Amino acid sequence: MSFRGIKIRRLRQVCGSSVFRIKVVLVISAPLLLPPVSIAQEQTPSPRDVVSPAVYVSADPAVRGVPFQLAVVFKIRPGFHVNAREKSADYLIATDLRAEMPAGFKAGEVVYPKGQLHTFTFSKNPLNVYEGTVTLRLPVTAQASGPVGPQQIPLKLRYQACSTSVCLPPVTIDLQAAVNIVANAASAKPAHAELFPAQ
Repeated sequence: MSFRGIKIRRLRQVCGSSVFRIKVVLVISAPLLLPPVSIAQEQTPSPRDVVSPAVYVSADPAVRGVPFQLAVVFKIRPGFHVNAREKSADYLIATDLRAEMPAGFKAGEVVYPKGQLHTFTFSKNPLNVYEGTVTLRLPVTAQASGPVGPQQIPLKLRYQACSTSVCLPPVTIDLQAAVNIVANAASAKPAHAELFPAQ
């Protein structure tokens, strides 16, 4: 007989004078059904995908000789954190912002926010970290002898992102601050007041 193209034959075995008929039974089992596995859950995200940075300027345009500020605002993916500037241990990678000032510009010290202490299963001690949305500020002055017009200030943001189960490699992201410089103070206009409170 045949079953879906597979032949099942009867085998005969002779033992002495007796003949035994042995049936070969073919058991076809259905494939094991497993719940679908999400590929995204199996993959570790890129460190660059965990943090989304943007750069803002406190004045547009800014005036030569008058200090202004740059703000780097970055959003951290839920479930992840980055080490704060004041790191909890020497082996941790602190968040770091550096500016490569072009000719005619002078930068001050970066202002970092305070982190928050959180306890994680992989550390015996609480860690000082950033979560959610973080704002770093950098004071800048366009010198009186500097150029006017549209300018670019290169920035480098370095951080290490971790979740409760994995720490991603540290990464450095290149950013650009677009600044428009004018010579006439009357032309200066404040911008992004929500990020730069009046002093």
